[in-house]
Amino acid sequence: MNSRGSAVTAATASDVDHIVISGMAIEAPGGVDSPGAYWSALEASKELIGPFPRDRGWAVDDLLSVSDLEGWSHVSDAGGFLADAAEFDPSFFGISQREALATDPQQRVALRVAWRALENAGINPGALAGEDAGCFIGCSPMEYGPYGAELNEYNGLRIIGHGLLSVAGRVSHCLGLTGPSMTVDAACASSLTAVHLAAAAVRDGDCEWALAGAVCVMGSPIAFYEFAKHNALSTDGHCRSYSDDATGTLWGEGAGIVIVERESRAKRLGHRVYGRVLGSHHNHNGKGKPILVPRTDAQERLIRKTIDRAGIDPALVGMIEGHGTATRAGDPVELAALQNTYGTAGSEPLLGSVKSNAGHAQASAGMLGLVKLLLAGRHGMIPPTLFSDNPTTRVDWDRSSLRLATKLQPWEPTNGLRYGAVSSFGAGGSNAHAIIAMPVCEENDDF
Repeated sequence: MNSRGSAVTAATASDVDHIVISGMAIEAPGGVDSPGAYWSALEASKELIGPFPRDRGWAVDDLLSVSDLEGWSHVSDAGGFLADAAEFDPSFFGISQREALATDPQQRVALRVAWRALENAGINPGALAGEDAGCFIGCSPMEYGPYGAELNEYNGLRIIGHGLLSVAGRVSHCLGLTGPSMTVDAACASSLTAVHLAAAAVRDGDCEWALAGAVCVMGSPIAFYEFAKHNALSTDGHCRSYSDDATGTLWGEGAGIVIVERESRAKRLGHRVYGRVLGSHHNHNGKGKPILVPRTDAQERLIRKTIDRAGIDPALVGMIEGHGTATRAGDPVELAALQNTYGTAGSEPLLGSVKSNAGHAQASAGMLGLVKLLLAGRHGMIPPTLFSDNPTTRVDWDRSSLRLATKLQPWEPTNGLRYGAVSSFGAGGSNAHAIIAMPVCEENDDF
């Protein structure tokens, strides 16, 4: 049964032309540059955290020194940083060296991840000029390079090179796509919101297919300063999602892009089907609490709406990839919403967060979670969440059937499908959720 009591199940919807994910690419900390490498790290319970980058002009000693200030969190020399954020071949993408230097690395990373996602789907990226395809890319704030008011050789290039609007536009322009193109800024909910918008655009006929995803490369350490001041930054250099030992979040970076199209089109063209987007939704917390504070009622409404749109019994959902920021404010609120929805559905879904492996990738956080979910469904295994041996005591686990994924374990399908959910919540009050059904895969490929 779904949350409104109707007997709609996935089995009765076999004739629906679903929106599916048919290609994907990812970059994550620790040198991860492919879905295969990502899965290997998740399967092995690997933590992908490293020291602050020393090649970005950051005053690292100043950042670490805030630990001595009264009322501030301790700042560890740690985060989830992309190893190759500065690497780029501008001529490959038809960009001059001078323009590349004036372009935020988030645009550059988005270009190469988009290219790989297309190749992963079996689409020739070099033959798309004029294609009716959309592009929806979430992005973190751009803080790269000098201010626009400075007089130098890069004047005239930074309105695009530093513009948030240009991330999706750069990808569409490079590939020659003519469908809707939009950079999405919903803070940490950006990537799942981008997927939601892309799926809606394809469903409504605004484009034939679309790229959807997000990117985060930190141009400055401002996020570490802000959360240290709020005492919401991890004090030990680990992101302990849903743990009683959590002291705060740990910032990270990453990028992920998926290909979204109708299932009939994917099958006609011989594309893989990694998962069906059964339902997605995004909303806002509204008034009542400070803008940074999450709300259980808003997240619960979000999840119930997504379940209704998916038209499934929530008990079918076997894996939940949560937001799991490891903050004292965020995790209990999220867990309460999950317990009030999936936790009372009569099954025992396993919950986790990839932030425990790679840190909080901000705008790209939901995309790292979505790709993890797709890979888990494809391999039929649910990877463990690190630091899950001591669950937070700020929620009542006994009244819920939710359980943390503490070890790698098999994920059994139902009627040939594995059902999973993924959440992300933004600091500005935005929330996003999606339910994905992944077909059992008999292929042995390395992506």
